[in-house]
Amino acid sequence: MSCWGAQDDGHCRALTRRFLLFARRDRREGGCSSPWREAPALILAAALAFLAATAQPARAQKLEAHYAISMTGLRVGQSAWTVKMDAEHYSVSATGGSVDIINVLMRGEGSAEAAGDVRNGRLVPASFSSSLVEDGQKIDLKMTMEDGIVTAVKENGPPPGPDRVPLTQAHAQGVIDPLSALLIPNEASDNTTIAQESCSRTLAIFDGRRRYDLVLSFKRMEVLRGNDYAGRALVCNVILRPIAGHRADSVIMKYVAGRRDMEIFFAPITGTRFLAPLRLLVPTLIGTMAVQATSFEITAAPQPN
Repeated sequence: MSCWGAQDDGHCRALTRRFLLFARRDRREGGCSSPWREAPALILAAALAFLAATAQPARAQKLEAHYAISMTGLRVGQSAWTVKMDAEHYSVSATGGSVDIINVLMRGEGSAEAAGDVRNGRLVPASFSSSLVEDGQKIDLKMTMEDGIVTAVKENGPPPGPDRVPLTQAHAQGVIDPLSALLIPNEASDNTTIAQESCSRTLAIFDGRRRYDLVLSFKRMEVLRGNDYAGRALVCNVILRPIAGHRADSVIMKYVAGRRDMEIFFAPITGTRFLAPLRLLVPTLIGTMAVQATSFEITAAPQPN
């Protein structure tokens, strides 16, 4: 029996008392007061007492964020994200027009969900599903993943047309879904700061129909004091790099791909080592599209019974 990571520290205290009792009884029955004989039990008892005092179960955190989507200052849509995360698992759901950056560019609407494990400070998605309207048609998609490899995709959409860049099996390996991708790890050594290095990453994204990279790099730190969010924010430069599944002659993709003036703001999910999107600025042919959080609330999620 062990109290390492125990949910009930009363169990640890009971074990500590039991070991102390055994140590005292052993001293009485053996008639020996040698400290070397008592040392193992006393050391173990002290360790158990320390664990009982310090072992606190990781509380699950819940982020509820609402976003306004605007074009050249005029509101054109809205979206909402819900993220739940503890030490081992996470889930994220999104509704509206900001399911991912590609969906924002295409002015699509829908919903998506992703879930998986938290391992070694990284998200490892296991499932992704979406229900989106593309080209006037609703497409429902379900995808399963294992260690960055897509194991299955089921959808009811039409087969890719000849105008789309072909997808291959290689495009479904070493990837992450579009929701999990935007919950990036904070590379700081503690939770009190945000590391610039958190921006230094390439997000290899696969949504079941398209494969693209988001190349992030550090741009600046900002201190925000708005009603939606007050605190430090990490601002990353974003470069969109389409790879496969998109229309080769898409004017939007050609215009945005490779641009170096897209920005995404990240804010910490308190109580975790991860950052969530707070603001996205994307240049388009008719002006800047902004996805801005109007609320960004983090609470302790209820513990499962």
